[in-house]
Amino acid sequence: MSKGAAQAMKDAKQKKGKKAGGALRVGLVAADPLRILGLQTIFPDGGPVEVVPLSVPGALDASGVSLILIDSACTDHIFELLATFRRTRPRFRLIVLGLEEDHDHIQRIIGAGAKGYLAHSAKESEIRMAIDVVQDGSVWAPRKVLARLLESTSTGAETAAKPAKAPKFTQRELQVLRLLAAGHPNPAIGRELGIDVGTVKKHVGKLMRKVGVDNRIALSVQVVNQKLLLRQVP
Repeated sequence: MSKGAAQAMKDAKQKKGKKAGGALRVGLVAADPLRILGLQTIFPDGGPVEVVPLSVPGALDASGVSLILIDSACTDHIFELLATFRRTRPRFRLIVLGLEEDHDHIQRIIGAGAKGYLAHSAKESEIRMAIDVVQDGSVWAPRKVLARLLESTSTGAETAAKPAKAPKFTQRELQVLRLLAAGHPNPAIGRELGIDVGTVKKHVGKLMRKVGVDNRIALSVQVVNQKLLLRQVP
């Protein structure tokens, strides 16, 4: 196969992740037809999100999606399934849907590799926000669960040596950092500051490099641990 043909095949695979309008393709693993219909009603054809129904084996082999919603009612082995995804498809962002609202159970779900948890009773606005937040690289869960996760991460981070000097941030970076630390996803940060999502992502990338972390959660933890916002010289 020529280099040109190989590149064409690669480009075609990359384009499968989005429709013509640039829609985000979200996989959905659910056995209940009403669950599938409900999600497809929230995200109709032609919108910014396309729901792609998948079987469990199909989800493990899926291409063109980076985020998958998994209804825990479709399997008796949700933790084993999450472990399999974590081992074989670590780049997939997973959101679990379930009946359980117990914080210990949800924390176990997140600890097993899911990036979010939504109760079956979640409102449409919550579902949309969860997808935005997880797609941006953060975790969606009840506040108490997030607080526990941050606390456990902070405890481990406290053993690391603190930097002698706080990194210097521009005024715009500080604005982004404050909103990010407050839990806002990229679209909300963009609306608040009057900038587009692409610009927000660039700022977040620069902030992670300056602080020396590789994800948004770690960045938020460092903001709290190192009191980075308080250590900025006016």
